[in-house]
Amino acid sequence: MSTAPSFHLQQLQRKKSISDSDYDSDYDSDTTNSQNHHSADLTNSIFKSYFEHTNLHSSQPTQHDLTKIKSFLTSSSSGALSCLICLERIKTSDPTWSCTSLCYAVFHLICIQSWGRQASDLSALRASTRLPISSDKAAESSTWNCPKCRSDYSRSEIPRNYLCFCGKVENPPSDPWILPHSCGEVCDRQLKNNCGHFCLLLCHPGPCPSCPKLVKTTCFCGKTTDVKRCGYKLFSCNNICNKSLDCGTHSCKQICHDGPCPPCNARGVYKCSCGRKVEERECCKREFRCENPCEKLLACGKHVCERGCHFGECGDCPLQGKRACPCGKRLYEGMACDIAVPLCGGTCDKMLSCGFHRCHERCHRGPCMETCRIVVTKLCRCGGMKKEVPCYQDLACERKCQRMRDCGRHACKRRCCDGDCPPCGEICGKRLRCNNHKCPAPCHRGACSPCPVMFTISCACGGAHFEVPCGTEMDQKPPKCRKSCGISPLCRHGSDSKPHKCHYGACPPCRLLCDEEYPCSHKCKLRCHGPRPPPNPDFILKPKKKKPNHPSESTPGSPCPPCPELVWRPCLGQHIGAERMMVCSNRTQFSCENLCGSPLSCGNHYCTKTCHALKSQSCEECHLPCEKERKPSCRHSCPLPCHPGDCPPCKVLVKRSCHCGSMVHVFECIYYNNLSEKEQTAARSCGGSCHRKLPNCTHLCPKICHPGQCPSPDKCTKKVTVRCQCQTLKKEMPCQEVQAAYHKAGSNPKDVSKSHFGLGLLPCNSGCKSKAQVVDQELHLRKSKDLEEKVPATEIHIPKRRKRRERLQETKKSSPLQKIAATMKWLLVIVTLVVTLMAAAYFGYKGLMWLSDWMNEVEEQQRHRRRHPRI
Repeated sequence: MSTAPSFHLQQLQRKKSISDSDYDSDYDSDTTNSQNHHSADLTNSIFKSYFEHTNLHSSQPTQHDLTKIKSFLTSSSSGALSCLICLERIKTSDPTWSCTSLCYAVFHLICIQSWGRQASDLSALRASTRLPISSDKAAESSTWNCPKCRSDYSRSEIPRNYLCFCGKVENPPSDPWILPHSCGEVCDRQLKNNCGHFCLLLCHPGPCPSCPKLVKTTCFCGKTTDVKRCGYKLFSCNNICNKSLDCGTHSCKQICHDGPCPPCNARGVYKCSCGRKVEERECCKREFRCENPCEKLLACGKHVCERGCHFGECGDCPLQGKRACPCGKRLYEGMACDIAVPLCGGTCDKMLSCGFHRCHERCHRGPCMETCRIVVTKLCRCGGMKKEVPCYQDLACERKCQRMRDCGRHACKRRCCDGDCPPCGEICGKRLRCNNHKCPAPCHRGACSPCPVMFTISCACGGAHFEVPCGTEMDQKPPKCRKSCGISPLCRHGSDSKPHKCHYGACPPCRLLCDEEYPCSHKCKLRCHGPRPPPNPDFILKPKKKKPNHPSESTPGSPCPPCPELVWRPCLGQHIGAERMMVCSNRTQFSCENLCGSPLSCGNHYCTKTCHALKSQSCEECHLPCEKERKPSCRHSCPLPCHPGDCPPCKVLVKRSCHCGSMVHVFECIYYNNLSEKEQTAARSCGGSCHRKLPNCTHLCPKICHPGQCPSPDKCTKKVTVRCQCQTLKKEMPCQEVQAAYHKAGSNPKDVSKSHFGLGLLPCNSGCKSKAQVVDQELHLRKSKDLEEKVPATEIHIPKRRKRRERLQETKKSSPLQKIAATMKWLLVIVTLVVTLMAAAYFGYKGLMWLSDWMNEVEEQQRHRRRHPRI
């Protein structure tokens, strides 16, 4: 007995829906009671004689034997009996056939006849293709099996007539007061084990139960005698067996058991067959042989025994009496056993191991050659190739057999097949008629076997149940049960709820008031809507006609609805006089549309939004700029928005140049403003020389960087080089004297440029004029030399592009060696290209051959997997 898979149970859960009204109508109807009484009457009538004879109503073996028949009775009375082949319901008027071997399955007579013919024809076809027999003999020896228990039946046992279960009555009448498809008489079939008794039940399906008669019998060891049921007359007395074992020395120490006693395991010290070796062994293994040869001297006194360890005498010398040469063609009499038999010199002519040829060597000692190397012409197994090969070598070609296997769907594909193709190793995998499973059998002809899975449908408490074939459970009605429901209620009124009968689906809802307390201290005044146990998912009922379903106050299994009491609620801003009357469960907050007026986080302004929740995060943010005065005061404003407390120190960078203007200082505003005027003057000084130019000369102020005008600009003491007008004479003078000389000359030193400062203050002399003439002569000579070195006019007017082109033509003229080198380069490139193409063609061909070998290996592996599928 098996159950349906888990995914099928999920389908049942999704499709199952039973209303409370349907529940009440199903269990309170008169039809249900009449069916239950009718089923009970059938049970009592069928098992009455069995129980009266045995008087063992509570015996466990008895209940086990009758469980299948009771299940069949329950399923037939509820209309759930289905044919395993066509998956249709079996009516009480339909001709049927039942298996009497192992199972209690019932089939339509037409279905089992078609099943038996197809199975026997397929068996005969397989037998005729594999054995050298005629089709008539194959048909006589063909068999078919039961679709459920797979018990074998011969072709002659295919049912032809509609008989009752016991086979006494043909076409049994349909009587509502007896078991359907039975004759209503005592079965009276001979019981199993050939005990000599007959079945006492009324006509029933399937095999008969064990014999219920009481007989006097002994236990397995034969020491205890007791009265037992005939079907269970073999028993153990639970004492020590103490039967004598095979060794004849020890006795069996096991508990009284069935069958022969086990081998003796008592350990002892025993000698081998020749008596040389002594070992400790079990008693059942006391006779053994050692690995040493016998080597005892034979009766001839010249040879020793070559046999291994053995019992008894060694026997006579095998070399005495008539002796023959190694090939056996010449006999010698009267030769001593220690003299070697001479060779006859003829051909050996012994049959070789192949069984076709004889040894062609001269008479020789020792065995003939193991492998026959005579070259013969052989045919391969499939007859497609003929070749001369050595006799010991088998010949097989590479041609694949294209014959269809016995399944009629797949080719053999075996290399060099001899015509006897093996059975197909593929799995059928076709969808069975139940639409839940696939055929697990090897690939075959004809229709697949029915699904052997049986689906058990039971009531909620398990008191009533029956089995149906897989695929028919969706159309079955669950059995009726008259016991009370044992499911404890899950609501808070479980102890006060009204008891009810065993049912399918959820328990009926509780009718008491909920009275559950809300968190707000109010109580629920609706009818109880607590949780209910979930429905049993092992069956499904066909939906009945839908009735108008009026929605109740609350859905069973749902939490309590929101509290409906009315209470006063303030607004979001907790403003006085803005409360409203609202439902207690309604937690929505409202705004009174007044201004909030709460101080903002800046501490300087107030919220101007409408009424909202009193939280600092919900008020608006102040985006006004900060208007506070900076301390210490400065012209920079606070960069932050409006904020509480003092403003942060001003970190703005202020640029201030030094007094002489040579560099710029950068200060933080707060640092510079906190300095006094004297400290600011000291901070602005660069600490170096003043870079300002004196007003009357070209020199810089010699003082340290200072504020204001440079002191004493007319008293510059720096040296100035004074020259004559032709710049031949020069002299150094203090700057203040040069300024005085300019003032005497009536000019202002401020108007003199830096390059002419001090020029022309010294008078020229006679040496200045002679030096000027020598300089003029040298300049004249330089100009004449430059003119002579100039390029002729013809070369001057040649364009530059033409000169460049001529130079390129000169460089393009190459030598013969360069031409040879260029030719060799081209030849090397061509040879390299040809070699590359040849290598590509070669390795491409090798790659294709490798790919072909790899594909053959993959095909061979797939064939091996199909022949030997994993379990």
